[in-house]
Amino acid sequence: MRILLDECVNAGAKAAFPGHAVKTVPEIGWGGSADGPLLGHAQESFDVFVTIDHNLERQHDLTKLRLGFVIVRVPDNQIGSYRPIFSVMLQAAESVKHGAVVHVHSPEFR
Repeated sequence: MRILLDECVNAGAKAAFPGHAVKTVPEIGWGGSADGPLLGHAQESFDVFVTIDHNLERQHDLTKLRLGFVIVRVPDNQIGSYRPIFSVMLQAAESVKHGAVVHVHSPEFR
């Protein structure tokens, strides 16, 4: 599976997806891109988009895109906040369908 981490996600979160091809937005040269064009390009090369941007699904009709979306809620963007939910993030990415959103919350937000 090809997974793209939004530039707002700590790059260390790549470790949550062993066995998958994971890139970050800055790694592929799309840093600073507006969401609309970014998502349009992402759907051509990736299967899943991981972000902490909770406004994404309110601002865009994600159902029309050939990407699954994992929206993560963590108390801060430090890698330590992601580690306890690595397994849940992996499960979400492996199960999300194109045009669908799966929300993953750290224990602090349950």
